[in-house]
Amino acid sequence: MPSRVLYGAVILILAVLAGVVVTTSAALPDTMASHFGADGIANGFSTRDRYTTMMVLVVVVLPAVVGLLPAFLGRVASGLLNIPHREYWLAPQRRASTLAFLSLHGAWFAVLLAGFLTYVHWLVVRANLAQPAVLPLSMMVPALAVFLLATTFWVSMLSTRFRRAT
Repeated sequence: MPSRVLYGAVILILAVLAGVVVTTSAALPDTMASHFGADGIANGFSTRDRYTTMMVLVVVVLPAVVGLLPAFLGRVASGLLNIPHREYWLAPQRRASTLAFLSLHGAWFAVLLAGFLTYVHWLVVRANLAQPAVLPLSMMVPALAVFLLATTFWVSMLSTRFRRAT
């Protein structure tokens, strides 16, 4: 998939998820629970506007940086790209394939991370609909487990791909 199409798709998904955060934040009270302890009980509060702004930034910027930066660096500043056997994988005959791999898998992770963070936002909205605000751990813990499992799989794909020069 060409990079422009891939990056365009990721940007569109991030924009849609940012829209979900903004839209669902309208249901939040003016002062809301924004941080929760390990027991799910609210222990930090914020204004709805501050929370919404921060969450939009977290859902968009963090995944974009984490997911898209490696391929970008490979294109503009290869010396900053930290992959094993960098000289081998970025040699002219393998460079295009390596950057395509990083682009695809970085985009995949960006969408995974943004989706998980949007889900966490949705749980925060749900928590704030109850009094007192309590984060539903029965919904958070399995989602976190799935996210960590998917992240482990993603890291293993990267490790397998770049483990040695072949």
